[in-house]
Amino acid sequence: MAKILITICARGGSKGIPGKNIKEIAGRPLLDYTARTALAFARKHDADIILSSDSEAILEVGARCGLPTDYRRPDYLADDVCGKPDAIKDALRFASEKNHTDYDMIVDLDVTSPIRTIADIEGCIEILKSKPEALTVFSVNPCARNPYFNMVEEKEGGYYGVVLGGLYTTRQSAPKVYDMNASIYVYRPEALEPEHPRAVTDRSLVYVMDHICFDLDEPSDFDYLSYLIETHRLEI
Repeated sequence: MAKILITICARGGSKGIPGKNIKEIAGRPLLDYTARTALAFARKHDADIILSSDSEAILEVGARCGLPTDYRRPDYLADDVCGKPDAIKDALRFASEKNHTDYDMIVDLDVTSPIRTIADIEGCIEILKSKPEALTVFSVNPCARNPYFNMVEEKEGGYYGVVLGGLYTTRQSAPKVYDMNASIYVYRPEALEPEHPRAVTDRSLVYVMDHICFDLDEPSDFDYLSYLIETHRLEI
């Protein structure tokens, strides 16, 4: 059985929505939605969990949610320019030393994209298992706009044209593209070995979610998700 580490990264320096990782949504801290899924998955699959944060307030909420809080993310991994894979790499180092374990996979669950199921996580893991040479898997959704067909950008002289040259004249003939939804990332340990690792590599695969999943970036996103939960149009 593969040994899995779940990482939950929640730094305290959000500029767009201060404190968004623990902002209440439908009566619960946002972090709690991811914590519940992570804990249920960990019980089912004997996985370990690590909460990565530089914020005492987030760590306190994490403890109330049942998450381990003995790791503190270093300040240099909690600024606006540090990539999350760098933070995951340090969390993996800490967990490996603490638990005397060599992990086969690292599953990162993004706090601000909480609409996921245990089956979604299992699906990502199975995809990575199915291709031993693959380094990462990340979750995506079908997208409404396609850069090969109906997305435009400004060109020279202030005119506008299709982003990638307008080679395709129908949506059906254009290459299929997806939106990264930021909900689930699965890494093999070797994917995190480079000095500055990345989630998308030249050996990455995707897991396509067939249900709604959106990243909470704006205040209106919180209002919308609260409405869906409180009116029972969405169960998470």
